[in-house]
Amino acid sequence: MGTETGRLGGDSCRGTVKAGDGSNQKEGEMEAGNVSLREKRRRQQSKLGLKEEGSSPNRPELVAFVLALRGTPVTKPMLYLCDNQALLKTVQT
Repeated sequence: MGTETGRLGGDSCRGTVKAGDGSNQKEGEMEAGNVSLREKRRRQQSKLGLKEEGSSPNRPELVAFVLALRGTPVTKPMLYLCDNQALLKTVQT
């Protein structure tokens, strides 16, 4: 119970627990990925974006979430951990 996830009750989740993040370090060089916290070898990552398309700090975060959804069976609950307020608000609505 020492981690933030444990303190929020995430350790008692019976489904998949994934954490995702995206990065936008240089214009046009966006990356996204997620990791399953219970299956350490289950990682997904992707490079995305072109300089011509522009860059957004929210786009890589959304891609990380979509990768997590695609890698989780629809019949299994999923707890997704992220640090992007815009993504959380979008999913909540």
